[in-house]
Amino acid sequence: MKLKSFFIFSLVFCILFSSIPMNKASAISYSIDFDINSKSVYLVNLDTGISVYEKDKDKKCYPASTTKIMTYIIVTENIKDLDNTKVTVKQSILNRLNGTGSSTAGLIGGETLTVTQLLNCLMIPSGNDAALVLADYVGGGSITNFVKMMNKKAKELGCENTHFMNPHGLHDPDHYTTASDLAKITEYAMTLPKFTEITSTTVSDCLGEDRPLITTNSLIDEVRGGDYFYKYATGTKTGCTGDDSGYCLVSTAVYEGYSYLCVTLGADYSKNGEQLENGAMKDAKNLFRWAFTSLQLTTVIDEKTIVDEVNINFAWGKDRLKLSPATSYSTILPSDIKASSIDKVYHLPESVNAPVKAGDKIGTVTLKYANNELATVDLVAAETIDQSDLLVAMDGISKVVSNPWFIVCASLLVLLVIIYIIILTIYSKRCRNRRKVKTYRRM
Repeated sequence: MKLKSFFIFSLVFCILFSSIPMNKASAISYSIDFDINSKSVYLVNLDTGISVYEKDKDKKCYPASTTKIMTYIIVTENIKDLDNTKVTVKQSILNRLNGTGSSTAGLIGGETLTVTQLLNCLMIPSGNDAALVLADYVGGGSITNFVKMMNKKAKELGCENTHFMNPHGLHDPDHYTTASDLAKITEYAMTLPKFTEITSTTVSDCLGEDRPLITTNSLIDEVRGGDYFYKYATGTKTGCTGDDSGYCLVSTAVYEGYSYLCVTLGADYSKNGEQLENGAMKDAKNLFRWAFTSLQLTTVIDEKTIVDEVNINFAWGKDRLKLSPATSYSTILPSDIKASSIDKVYHLPESVNAPVKAGDKIGTVTLKYANNELATVDLVAAETIDQSDLLVAMDGISKVVSNPWFIVCASLLVLLVIIYIIILTIYSKRCRNRRKVKTYRRM
């Protein structure tokens, strides 16, 4: 239990601090060396928000009971005191599940339970009965109204390809989501009260020791999980409506400071009438193992380093300005990839004019890996350089002298001077000749 509590704490810590500046990048789907059973997959590093593996992440799929993550959101957003708000289970609500073969928490008509108890019934054994009871209560006696709240929230979270028809996930052709949308929903749910605690619980006796709630998530259940069990998994929700949805799973795992959220949807439920292994769980386990052993957080560019230089004008004794990144940039990369192997495309002016203050933006650098753009980082002056007034004055004179109009005017002036000198010379010569003539006549 201590180890599981540590995982929960670590996961919440990573989510809370994922807002620390880290220059989020475009998703990169790295290559893997194993087969994927699920039709749609989305694996995201929660520490950075970077998706590291995708397979048809925007493909519409039937979510089955992973729907209950949104149900949890609507309930906890509309009921503030989860432990003390009590709800009476209506038999008429339970009757709606007759003949559906639903997974239930075994709720009894007429009993009164707290919302916390009902949330445990909703998420641990995937109780469709709890989903309807909570939806009826929060929806003011209208499950339809509750579903409208679910769809509204989906839009608010930026889910563009999600539509709900019920609060439990039983099959409906118009009830769908995508792996990427479901990841958004889950990341939000993980910030809400009790979510990580409840979805990481394998057995709960909140209804009494004679009515244990047992998780459907074999990934976290060491006792009953068999080969699906993965000791670094921490939650969250399973789903399956047979061949309609296939196997679905939203799961999280934490290992050595790294945390991941994995959504695997639509793994085949049966083949030739025979039920298959849970491919969604197999995929999640394999993807977690791969991510923890093959990927690492790498500092690609450090704000404390000089990365390039640019020519600088009007600086006495300086002709180059040193540049450094405005911020450090780190991302998830394969463990065997060094930061030095990341392509850097610089966008810089040919030169800048002094004065320049340290921190002034000069240009940008685009970071690329395997033809994928990771991020664009601002480049700033790493030093302060003052302007030389003498060099500015000399430059001004140089510009005036080299100006075409100045050259034309100067040429004309020179020509006029030459003409003037010629005229003056001719005039002087004539004057001398006249004086000679006068002198001769006097003689």
